[in-house]
Formats: sequence, structure tokens, C-alpha cells
Amino acid sequence: MIKACLFDLDGVIVDTAKYHYIAWKELASEMGFEFTLEHNERLKGVSRMASLDILLEIGGVTKSTEEKEELADRKNEHYRSFILQMKPDEILPGAKEFLTECKKNGIATALGSASKNAMTILERLELTKYFDAIIDGTNTTKAKPDPEVFLKGADALNVPPSTCVVFEDAEAGVEAAISAGMKCVGIGSPSILSKANMVVSGLNEIKLQDIIKLQ
Repeated sequence: MIKACLFDLDGVIVDTAKYHYIAWKELASEMGFEFTLEHNERLKGVSRMASLDILLEIGGVTKSTEEKEELADRKNEHYRSFILQMKPDEILPGAKEFLTECKKNGIATALGSASKNAMTILERLELTKYFDAIIDGTNTTKAKPDPEVFLKGADALNVPPSTCVVFEDAEAGVEAAISAGMKCVGIGSPSILSKANMVVSGLNEIKLQDIIKLQ
């Protein structure tokens, strides 16, 4: 029996990709080179420090480890300045409705995100109350596809992993869910998320009764 739903944040609940791109673009501009949308494709699903290495490679810039830390912090400051202006109307279609449906039917909910800004984003979107547990980059050490974030979510909800369904938009996230022994609903392209039990374009295309069928 499904007892809990675990959600990734970016691409599932909200789309902050545009803010990441603008923040990286600003950082590149400060260093004297251009960062394009085409370049940005290389950063999808990549950690902040790995993304910075790609950015520096694109610009032909070499920095020390200490300088890289400072640049990563500066990028995050740019990003935070954007997300602090976010409003509830930026919630992706169907997300709030699906979370509400979970609550009404006694299904526990948790966020499972690598973002260290997850709490700030949820507060800006006024969604904090919809989650029984929030596991983010401030209390995890291993990146997806490692299952740590989802296993911690199940533990926080006090439910067995086998009773959880994960909602993910990235291939690494789907693999993390499978490694955790959980069912997974992919949000996005079936060709990229083929390992998921089910793939839909958004939470507006799915009902809780569809999840029960995954058992």
C-alpha cells in the first residue's frame, strides 16, 4: 500500500532553471565572457561546483580552489536574489492540487531536493505546510543518483521505502528512487525517464488514484 509521496523540487513543484541560468550568466559576465542558453544545457542535473568548472572551461578561465568557492558563493547570492522575489503563481500546474489531494487522503508527503535553497523557495511559494518532512541540501551529503535524500525522506515520515512513490524530472533522480526501492513517476520526457514506472508531463496530468495502481 502506498503511504507516502516524495517530491523533487525543481521541475516538479516549481521551475527555477531560469533563475539558475541568469545567475550563471551574470557570473560569466563579471568574468568577461558570455554564457548562452546552449552552454546552459551542459549544466542540467549537475552540481553547483561541477557547473562552475564547466562555466570556467567555457570562458577559458582558471581559478584556485579558494577562488572557486568564492565564485560559487557569489553565484548563489545572485540566485537567491531572484528566488527571494518568487510568488505563489510560479508553482507548476497541478502541484498544489496534487499535494492537497495527498493530504486529504492521508498520504504523507516529503520534499527530496539537493537544493540548499529549498526551504526559502517553499516559503516564497507558501507551500511549506503541504510537506510533512523536508529533506534538502542542508541535511544530505550524497547527490542523486545516490538514494540518500529519498531514504532520509522515508525515515522522516516513518514509512518503509517500498510504500513510497517518488516524483522526479531528472534521470539521476529516477535512478535514486529505484535504488531506494521506491516506485517512481517521471515528470517530463518518456525517452529520458524511461526507467520510471510512469511518465507524465506534469502533476496536472495525474491523480492520486493513478498512483495506487503502481503497486
